Amino acid sequence: MSQVTNRPYRSALYIPGSKERALEKAKGLACDAILFDLEDAVAPEEKENARALLKATLAAGGYGNRAKIVRVNGFDTQWGRDDVAAFVGMDIDGILLPKVESAAMVEALAQAIPDVPLWAMMETPLGMLNAAEIAAHPRMAGFVMGTNDLAKELNTRFRADRLPMMGGLHLCLIAAKAYGIVALDGVYNAFKDEEGLKFECDQGRDMGFDGKTLIHPAQLDVANAAFAPSEAEIDLAKRQIEAFEAAEAAGEGVAVVDGKIVENLHIVTARATLAKADAIKSME
Repeated sequence: MSQVTNRPYRSALYIPGSKERALEKAKGLACDAILFDLEDAVAPEEKENARALLKATLAAGGYGNRAKIVRVNGFDTQWGRDDVAAFVGMDIDGILLPKVESAAMVEALAQAIPDVPLWAMMETPLGMLNAAEIAAHPRMAGFVMGTNDLAKELNTRFRADRLPMMGGLHLCLIAAKAYGIVALDGVYNAFKDEEGLKFECDQGRDMGFDGKTLIHPAQLDVANAAFAPSEAEIDLAKRQIEAFEAAEAAGEGVAVVDGKIVENLHIVTARATLAKADAIKSME
């Protein structure tokens, strides 16, 4: 079973692998992860040039503590296997394969590149149905929800509450939690709509996602705030731990904080909250 590390993934920004200026600018952005995109963001005639540019850029370094994840083209395209081969031995934090639908697809990726964490775009109905077997692969590190493609495949209408795709989101989220891997929510397309973005980020955080994938730097502040522990949550976690430890010292199994029972399971959550806050602070 894979295990989620303390590394924060509040914000994962897509950057086109073909845009030299964007690749350079990303080195100074306040994102926890960068999804270097060789797939949807790159035109067919630019695929090979983008691959070479991205490889050279990553070799040069300069991205600090940000997680570096490369989204390659699928193995059903003429570029996919060459994309993966180009990053063998590179200092990256993951290879992201689009439209993953089975454990066999993950294993094919694993065979193509050793010693690199594997990530799966979850964006088709079959992928949703097979989420558990995909998450169970020993090298699987995280799911990225492809909500645009999923909406297309499901033929849903747009709703701000995303009710039509909740079943698929939950299937993937439950699988990710069951196997201890990262789960990143899909993009919010209206990058100038800060209120709408905040609603969707809060919804994703409430559901249990670890962070949000983003299409524009203007979305970073909202996502980073939504997926970080608030000052109130940090304060509560500290008080819960203090009260529970005092109760244990007195030979009691539970404590009371703000009129609510605090048991060991709450302390596990409280410690995770503080660890996440510390990890975020270390990124600054």
